[in-house]
Amino acid sequence: QVQLVESGGGLVQAGGSLRLACTASGRSFSSYTMGWFRQAPGMEREIVAANKWNGDRTYYADSVKGRFAISRDNTQNRVYLQLDSLKPEDTAVYYCAAAGPYYSTTTYRESEFDYWGQGTQVTVSS
Repeated sequence: QVQLVESGGGLVQAGGSLRLACTASGRSFSSYTMGWFRQAPGMEREIVAANKWNGDRTYYADSVKGRFAISRDNTQNRVYLQLDSLKPEDTAVYYCAAAGPYYSTTTYRESEFDYWGQGTQVTVSS
């Protein structure tokens, strides 16, 4: 069992930055593929970024490439999402999710992720 808690959301002006953190409790964090999803009002939840458990694959949605960066610290059981050059359309609830252990994917569907955090709100004003 893995419990996930996100932090770091908030209100920021367009062009600004935020750093989201997700802290995991439970065993074997390093064996989980970690993902960040987001859900805007009236929209379906979508994958934003993901990092494979062994670090040899990282995925970014086209809409965030070059602006967002995912990283993880297995010693702290944390995964981060750095959000730069934020746009109003990035406004959403951001969720951390874990798939595994030792799960590999190239599709990053919601159904592939077993554990979810409660979400943190990111609001970007124009």
